[in-house]
Amino acid sequence: MTDLLERKIRLHAEHLYNQRGQAEGLALQDWVEAETRVLENSILAPLYRKTRAEGQSSDEFSEAENQQFAMTDSSVSEAGT
Repeated sequence: MTDLLERKIRLHAEHLYNQRGQAEGLALQDWVEAETRVLENSILAPLYRKTRAEGQSSDEFSEAENQQFAMTDSSVSEAGT
């Protein structure tokens, strides 16, 4: 279930990236904004947040998020070509 939310967040972040004219360097900002928008209307938001927080320590969480943003940027770049 949380995988579906994450996919929606990723797609919305990609949409924000495309709206900005595919300007590099704002992946974190796009992700946070997309996550906020997707989760604000979801009854599954508490489950998503709990799963994310329990699944990783803070150091692991930061590293995983950085890798995820890099993947989002590269997949968005590939989609735009």
